[in-house]
This record gives sequence, C-alpha cells and structure tokens, in this order.
Amino acid sequence: MAPRRLWPCTVLLTALGAVTASELQKPLTSQQGPLVADSAFAKSLVDTDKLQDSIKIDNLLDRAKDLFEIAQLSEPEFGHPTRVIGSKGHAGTLDYVYSALEGLGDYYTLSKQPFPAVMGKVYESRLVIGHDVPESASPMSLTPPTANKEPVYARLVLVANDGCEASDYSSDVAENIAFILRGTCPFGTKSQLAGKAGAVAAIVYNTDSGELSGTLGTPVPEHVATFGLSGKDAAPVLEKLKAGKVVDSIAYIDSEVNQIQTTNIIAQTVEGDPDNCVMLGGHSDSVSEGPGINDDGSGSLTLLEVATQLTNFSVNNCVRFAWWAGEEEGLLGSDYYVDVLPLEENLKIRLFMDYDMMGSPNFAYQIYNATNAANPVGSEELRELYVDWYTSQGLNFTFIPFDGRSDYDAFIRNGIPGGGIATGAEGIKTKEEEVMFGGKAGEWYDPCYHQLCDDIGNVNSTAWLVNTKLIAHSVATFAVSFKDFPERSKTTALAASEQPRRYHGRYLIL
Repeated sequence: MAPRRLWPCTVLLTALGAVTASELQKPLTSQQGPLVADSAFAKSLVDTDKLQDSIKIDNLLDRAKDLFEIAQLSEPEFGHPTRVIGSKGHAGTLDYVYSALEGLGDYYTLSKQPFPAVMGKVYESRLVIGHDVPESASPMSLTPPTANKEPVYARLVLVANDGCEASDYSSDVAENIAFILRGTCPFGTKSQLAGKAGAVAAIVYNTDSGELSGTLGTPVPEHVATFGLSGKDAAPVLEKLKAGKVVDSIAYIDSEVNQIQTTNIIAQTVEGDPDNCVMLGGHSDSVSEGPGINDDGSGSLTLLEVATQLTNFSVNNCVRFAWWAGEEEGLLGSDYYVDVLPLEENLKIRLFMDYDMMGSPNFAYQIYNATNAANPVGSEELRELYVDWYTSQGLNFTFIPFDGRSDYDAFIRNGIPGGGIATGAEGIKTKEEEVMFGGKAGEWYDPCYHQLCDDIGNVNSTAWLVNTKLIAHSVATFAVSFKDFPERSKTTALAASEQPRRYHGRYLIL
C-alpha cells in the first residue's frame, strides 16, 4: 500500500487569474517551470495487466476517508460536510489532489486553471395557485428571487405556443405571472422573455405528468423568479385558463446567484507523444447537500490512484488527467476548459473519457451508449473497449443514454470523441438488472445521490475496484497505441455532436 500523504487542511487555493488562449497553446505549463523526466532509471512500457494489478481497494478507501475529513471543513459554514465549489471542503479537495500529484515527482507537468463560476442558492420558496399549494413546484436552479425577496401576488397568464418568441407574450403578462409550456427552447430563454414582457415571475409546466426540475443556465438581467411544475399539477390550472377563468397566484423565492472563482487541475505525463493525448477526467466538487464521496469522490479519487500507479511505467502517448470544478453547477469547469482551447490543442486530444460515480451501492455496470452516428467518430470505438473488457471479465453491463449529464458534453460538442462508464445515480434498478448485477430492484442505484448520506459508507467496494481496473485498462490501452483508432482532423474538430441535449449536467435545460 502506498503511504498516505498528509494534506494541509487550512490551505485555500488562490485564483491565479484568467488563462489566455496564448497560454493554452502550451496548456500544461508547470508553476515550477519546465519539468524534465529522470531518465536514469528506465521504466517498462505500461502494460494493462500490470497496471490493473497495481490497483488496490485499500488505497481507494483510504483516500475516501481523507476526502470525507476534507468535506468536514465546511461544517462551520454549511452545518454539514460538503465539497461544493466556494466551500472550504472544495478548496481542501483541490489542495489534496494537487499536493498528491506534486508528490509524484517529475512524472507529470501540473497546471491550475482558474475560471469564473456561477453558483446559486435557494433559501426558501413557495408557490400558491388559487387555493392550492402544488407539491411539485420547484424553483429552477440559478433563479433570481422574487422582487425584494418578498411574495408577489398576481394572476396567471397563459403564454402562447412554447414561449420561445417575444410575440408569444401578450401585454397581459406585464405585472403578472407567466404560465409557460416546456419545450423547443431552454428554460432560461423562457424566463428571460417573460422578464422582458414585464412578468413578476414565471412557471414552466411539464409536457407530461412528471415533475419538472431544471436550470435557467447563465444568468442574465432579464431572468425572473421561475418555478418548474409537473404536468399533473398544471392540468387543472391549464383547463381554467383556457376557459377564460381568472387564476390568482402567490409566488415567493428567496435566493441568490453569485459569481466566484474556482479551479480545474490538469496533470499530463512528461513523456509520450504530446500531439496524441488520451484524456480522462472526473469532477472535484460535490453538491451543497452532502460530502459527495461517491459523486464524484469515487471518480476523482480513482483518477488520482491510476495517475499514481502509472508513474511506475513509461508511455508512448501522453496521458492527461483532469479534475473539473463546478460540474454540479452545470459542467462549468469542463465547459470552460474546452471553450478556451485553441483548435491546434483540441486536435491533440484523441479522445476524452468521463468517470463519474464509480461505486454506487445498488450499482449496475453502465456504459454510455456513444455511437459514431450521433457523436464524433471514435466514440463508438471507445464504447466497444468497455464492452470488450466487461465481457472478458465475465461481467454483465448495460448501456445508458449519452445525453449531456456529465463532463464529456463539451468535448463531444467540440468534435472530440468521448465516452465513459458509470454505476447509476437516482435511476431505478429494474428486475432484469437485479438479476444481472445483484442489489435490489425498485430502488435508486445510489440511494444517497445528492444527499448528506453520500459519505464513506456510500461506496460499493466491489464496483469501485472493478471500474478502477477498467479505467486503468482504458489508460494503458491508449497510452501504448492509437492503432486503428480514428484520426482527428480540423473537419472533425469543428463538427458538433448530433446527440440531442436535454441535460447540461444534472439539470434539464429545456
């Protein structure tokens, strides 16, 4: 077992200023200056079996204990452990990862990439429609508060069509609450148009009976306090409005939206062809509600352990590890990284692998169903690598939608092949999956998803170890060779994924 490192719990990472495009032409510059590999001791080329054998569950669990202690740094401010961006728990996480990488000597060049991030908090909310308080009413993420953070009293006004054009908002919307159908355009667009029409609040109701929880996305001044509402709760209201009846309402949201600075961490092997990089990432932050040991401590610690064990080998192609900040707020770190990446640097990334939630207690072995037909060419070849490995181990697996719910999203939207594996979040395990993977049908894959109980007892050691070995295999395979893997070109780099995007991170966006 590798010795456990001590981490300075009181150190907070300081923002280093914006990273310019010219700096990113050399995207992995060390803060200590150029690092030179020590060639005095020749290392053998990485071998997948040997790298997999080096992965030990005890090391992963020790790291999980460290991470939970770090999350506890946030208790004075939040009242419970958390690693949400802007917290001491997240600052401590970044320090822990970076310090561990520094301790690996000159095998990697390290960089910190500060960027502006938006985070929102809803302290209190209430929606009354007529004489009813709909249980499904949920404030949108990044919603502004109602005026003066006080209740507003107004009538509902039905917006025409999908509320995606200014002409859909009649003059009656002014000083009232816009009632808007979900669909066609993002929630943020609907809220902005409602605000421009003079609405004091907005309600977006679902197209089916289910609940509706989403995000307004990047804040703009015209956004108004916005709720999501289930189709079931909306149906009787819609019937009254279409019949010309007056429906009075009270809307109240006490919230704030703030901009902060946070940081991505990138580590790239000194050796290996820098024009042919295999890249993988996980997110360093949790939601505010809990410590996030499975989501995504399991992924980010897996990367750290694989990065540690890889130092015992040489590589032909460069390997680039990333710890993204702000994933839980809407994929902020990975979006920023790819958005500011010059085209010539984009082309050096042959593929991106996303590792988010590797040890869900009621797990299934899930592979993102990334096809070449809907995504950058090479995504399907990566998918088949996971299929082949699970098959070789005699393990069952299942495919899940590749729909933008994690940090691969920016990569595939910018022409970089992508994929990954997971073990399940709030989805319900089926009877068939119970037979395939064990566990319990009818329950969430992770019963503590985005909750306080996502602590060190919320990881399944079997799933975590199996998937860490698979991640080691994915790194070793492409660190040796990209033989038969599709080449990148400027044409493919500029071609966006055709995959429909209903999500941006954990949030619905339209």
